[in-house]
Amino acid sequence: MKRITSRQNALVACFRAVAGGSDRRWLLLDGPHLLADAIEAGLRVAHTIVASEARDRPDIAPLVSRLSRLHVDLAEAPKGVLAAASPVRSSSVIVGLAEPPAHDGRVFHGSRVLVPIACHVQDPGNLGAIVRVAEAAGASGLIAAGGSAHPYGWKALRGSMGSALRLPVRVVADPREAVTDARAHSCRIVATSPRGGRSLFDADLTGALALLIGGEGHGLDADLLDSADEHLTIPMRPPVESLNAAVTAALVLYEAGRSSFP
Repeated sequence: MKRITSRQNALVACFRAVAGGSDRRWLLLDGPHLLADAIEAGLRVAHTIVASEARDRPDIAPLVSRLSRLHVDLAEAPKGVLAAASPVRSSSVIVGLAEPPAHDGRVFHGSRVLVPIACHVQDPGNLGAIVRVAEAAGASGLIAAGGSAHPYGWKALRGSMGSALRLPVRVVADPREAVTDARAHSCRIVATSPRGGRSLFDADLTGALALLIGGEGHGLDADLLDSADEHLTIPMRPPVESLNAAVTAALVLYEAGRSSFP
């Protein structure tokens, strides 16, 4: 295993570029759990850096051995150097770079097509939470559209707790493209709206569905609302007027997916 002693090392700089979003070729996996999830998902982990002080710990050593068997490029560095490669304030003791999943074409596949379309969900933590709840509720995939955070950015990956490595995810520049694609796959388009729509308690959410989820404070654009087959409103007691995008997604996805649970 090679040793890195400088924060100006080329590999450390590569990690920083991925964390900053200027290099989209790789996923930044911060911590042993995301690294293990990436391996289980069949992704190719290309590079890792482990803290010298932690490489022999009982919770880290088996992962390092597994990475070695997979012929991953392994390096060790003092914690102070590793901190320069990790964007997290309290950095993990191991970080890695992996190739992104190649499953975006399977968003509309599966025994039940259920696809949340996150429109302008700019907060990566919120987007990651939506990805996580989408997998938990049985969605077939997710589309991040418009000005949404990138689902493979490090903050969103941490928020999804690894779900983005398994759930088919697509990124499109224009939400209308996502709607057109959903219609091509015979989906009914349901838009969430804070008021004026059919109550979630009365909605029919069976069949192939694409669910439009608006971003924080902005909601859905008028043209997207007009493109929907139905508007859906979650009942709220006053004075509450709106819910967090991830909470909205969770409530609607579980209502749509509950028939698939035993």
